[in-house]
Amino acid sequence: MTRIRLAMLGLLILMASCKKEGKGNLKIGHWLGTMEVSESQMLPFEFTISQNDEGGYVMKVYNAEEVVEIDEFTFDGDSIDIRMPIFEGHIVGTYTATEITGEFIEESKERSVPFRAVHGPQDRFDAEKPADVNISGIWETYFKVNTEDEYPAKGIFMQNGNEVKGTFRTNTGDYRYLEGVVTGDSMKLSAFDGSHVFLFLAQVTDSTLDGKFYSGQHSIQEFLGARNEAFELPDSNELTYLREGYDKFDFTFPNSEGQMVGLDDPVFQGKPVLIQIMGTWCTNCLDETRFYVDFIKNNPDLDVQFVGLAFEYSKTEEKAFEGINRLKEREDVPYPILLAQYGTSNKQKANEKLPMLNHILSYPTTIYIDKFGKVKKIHTGFNGPATGKKFIEFKEEFNKTIQELTAPQETEENSEAI
Repeated sequence: MTRIRLAMLGLLILMASCKKEGKGNLKIGHWLGTMEVSESQMLPFEFTISQNDEGGYVMKVYNAEEVVEIDEFTFDGDSIDIRMPIFEGHIVGTYTATEITGEFIEESKERSVPFRAVHGPQDRFDAEKPADVNISGIWETYFKVNTEDEYPAKGIFMQNGNEVKGTFRTNTGDYRYLEGVVTGDSMKLSAFDGSHVFLFLAQVTDSTLDGKFYSGQHSIQEFLGARNEAFELPDSNELTYLREGYDKFDFTFPNSEGQMVGLDDPVFQGKPVLIQIMGTWCTNCLDETRFYVDFIKNNPDLDVQFVGLAFEYSKTEEKAFEGINRLKEREDVPYPILLAQYGTSNKQKANEKLPMLNHILSYPTTIYIDKFGKVKKIHTGFNGPATGKKFIEFKEEFNKTIQELTAPQETEENSEAI
C-alpha cells in the first residue's frame, strides 16, 4: 500500500472516530456496491437500503439465499460510517443521496478495500452472452495449484440460464453463499458478507474450470477444477485428533470478567461438553454459533455444556473482549466464550495454546467430550447452510452424536463405543 493510500486511510479512520450522530439522506431502494480487489478487478454485490420504525437506516446485503442485515449507521456532514453487525469491519467514506465512496476497513487485520456504491437497479454481473455451458453439479477443485500449499475443494453449483449459485467446500469450511453468472465461457461469482470479500473468476468448459480466487486485496489464488460427481473431501472427523501421549483435552483461559475458566471447573463436570475453537471474525464460526444457539434453544432440558475458545485478531485484550461480547449480545449466545489468544489468529501459535491437538487446521473446530471427560470426536470445519445437502447431513450426524453422549445407559466402561 502506498504512503498516499495509507495517509488517506488514516484520515478516513479519523473521520469515523470523530463523527457525530446524524440522520443522513440516503435514497431508499436498490443499490449496487463494488469492492476493488485488484487494479483490474471489481467485486460486485447487491444491497437495499430501507428505514426502520425509528427512522434509522437498514442495509440488507444479498448473497444467493443469505441476507446480511446491517443497522449501525453514523453520519456527520457528508461523512458516513457503516458498521458490520458482528464483525469489526466497517465502511467509511463520503456520501450523497445516491452514491457512497470510501473503504471497507478491518483495522485488526490491517486490511482495507476501496468501496463504491450507487443507487438504482443494476445486475450483479452483466451477462453479455448466453452461457456456453451449464456448470450445475459437483467439481473436484484445487486451489493454490502447483504450490506446496495446494488444497482440495468441492465445488457445488446450480445454474439456471446465465445465473449461478453455489459454493466451494474445503477441509476447513465453505466459501460462503456465492452468486453470479456464466456468460459465454466465463464464470463470475462473488460474495460480501460483512467480513469476507470473495471474487471467483474462471474460464469454463463442460468439464473444466480454470480460474482465480480474489480474497480482498490480500490474496489471489489460482484454481483448477474438473467435473466429478463422485468427489468427496476427507472425513471432517478424522483431520484433527489428540497427539500421542495425551489422553484428554484441557484448557484454562479468561472470561470477560477476568476469571480463569478451565475444563476442571464444576460447571463442566459430569456432563458432555462441546468445545468450539473459533473467532469472532470468522463467518463459518458465526454459522456454527447460530446453529449451536438454535440447538440449545430447542433443547432447553438437555444437560450439555458448550464453551467457546476465541482466537482473535484484535491487538489488545480489551478489543478482543469487545468483539466477543458483541457476538454474544447480537446472537444471544448463552454459553461462555473465553479468550484463548489475541493479536493474531495464527494457527501455529494457536496450537501452542492447545498442544494436545495434532494441529489446529480450521476455525471452527469442535471437540466433543463425554460426561467422563473423554474426547469422543473432533470435527474440523463447519459445513454451513450454503452447502445444502452437506449441512443437512451434518445436522443429522450432530443430533445422533448428542443422543449418544447423553444416553442414560452410558457408563465409563462402555463410553469407548461411540
